[in-house]
Amino acid sequence: MAHLDLDQNIIANSRDSARTIADDVQKFIEAHTTVSTERTILRLLGVDGENETEVPMPNVVVEHINEAGELGKGISYWMGNAMVETGMSPQEIAEEVSAGSLNLLDLPRHPEEEIHAAILEKAKEGVAKIDAQREKRQEYLDTIGEGPRPYLYLIVATGNIYEDIVQAKAAAIQGADIIAVIRTTGQSLLDFVPYHAPTGGFGGTYATQENFRLMREALDEVGEKIGKYIRICNYCSGLCMPEIAAMGALERLDVMLNDALYGILFRDINMQRTIVDQYFSRIINGYAGIIINTGEDNYLTTADAYEEAHTVLASQYMNEQFALQACLPEEQMGLGHCFEMDPDIENGFLYELAQAQMARQIFPKAPLKYMPPTKFMTGNIFKGHVQDAMFNLVSIMTHQSLQLLGMLTEAVHTPYLNERYLAIENAQYIFNNCKNLGDDIEFKSGGIMEQRAQSVMVEADKLLAQIAEEGLFPTIEQGKFGGVKRSRVGGKGLDGVTEKADGYFNPFIPLMTEGRELI
Repeated sequence: MAHLDLDQNIIANSRDSARTIADDVQKFIEAHTTVSTERTILRLLGVDGENETEVPMPNVVVEHINEAGELGKGISYWMGNAMVETGMSPQEIAEEVSAGSLNLLDLPRHPEEEIHAAILEKAKEGVAKIDAQREKRQEYLDTIGEGPRPYLYLIVATGNIYEDIVQAKAAAIQGADIIAVIRTTGQSLLDFVPYHAPTGGFGGTYATQENFRLMREALDEVGEKIGKYIRICNYCSGLCMPEIAAMGALERLDVMLNDALYGILFRDINMQRTIVDQYFSRIINGYAGIIINTGEDNYLTTADAYEEAHTVLASQYMNEQFALQACLPEEQMGLGHCFEMDPDIENGFLYELAQAQMARQIFPKAPLKYMPPTKFMTGNIFKGHVQDAMFNLVSIMTHQSLQLLGMLTEAVHTPYLNERYLAIENAQYIFNNCKNLGDDIEFKSGGIMEQRAQSVMVEADKLLAQIAEEGLFPTIEQGKFGGVKRSRVGGKGLDGVTEKADGYFNPFIPLMTEGRELI
């Protein structure tokens, strides 16, 4: 592959700064838990279903403890103690709590070693379910295989999972490698995950475990017919980030949008809440073999893509370090970037190419997620199709990995099946005709693209050094990412953050990181 001559000292300095930032944030994470992290533990312990008023059982049990101000010990302590005392399963205990016939805080307290042993045995069952799904994915990859990279990544967003399935199957048959089920508008702000298969989503479809199961079943069926494993993508950002990560792991999703900064900046979720939730969600995704998608591309929908390109790179460095702290391998870090510069900029294509090549070289193992032009799509479908073609050309030249296909009707309406087909046809034509273009060219030493990449790297390094000195939370408060300011004590979900007490434990962290380096 052709290479830009990038200053390796700057790259090393930036990584050092990003590691300092992540280490500082990790101290906060280690001292806190959240209601959604504790609900995730219950889901992985097998607590399922909802009560007569449609409140999910994990919410019922966690609120039972949280309202008494005792969540700092961790739900594992209270559930494990109840298991030792009553001999009941976590599901049976949850149902008794919901019925009002059992108060977990009134039970006699048992020795912690007995509590840990009871919980660990049950936790291993939950991990075994994820193991089975990971093995099933590998079995498919070993037998029917998958499409080449860049994976062709298409979205469905009808609001109804059954209609989504029809469109997803059609897209897979036409050549898609990843189907992303867009989540219904506003679900990221719900502090619970619905059960069953709700079909009334607006602008997207509810992310529920049943909907995950239905889509997985459908795409396994079509994948076996066409002889190619089809990956599924959904969202585990938002107030239920780790819960949805667990649901995806249990139902064999393959890709998940998973970035705390995205939720902080663009959904106004409290930064303390979401940074803690991100840690556990990434441990789950890492263990389940799920590729995460980060949200750097969104910065450039609110800030200028040329002037603020360094903020994307700075965030990629930080996301890399946050992921490493959660034992998520580089091969599962779908770090985000995008083709979003104003098309009227002279030599804009060269700057876009430089940005993509720079990201590819700095993060050589990462399956980079490359997003199409959206901000400057005008409704002129002919020009839009050309913009998407140029985006595809950059991708194949720079060996991107996850290619979210652009739609010629962007800014007009939600795309129809034929427009998705045109997007696939466009990408396949360019990927085939230019397959080895990036291996057969050289970048001019000191040329426009090399200078641009160096400039972006220098600015990113300065920003990271500043964040390392000041801290991530103050930087977000100052609006350094996407031009969006958020308060450390503002946004949604702060009331769900709790300081850990002595004796807190989460059994899934050691189970999912055993034999892997946990920073």
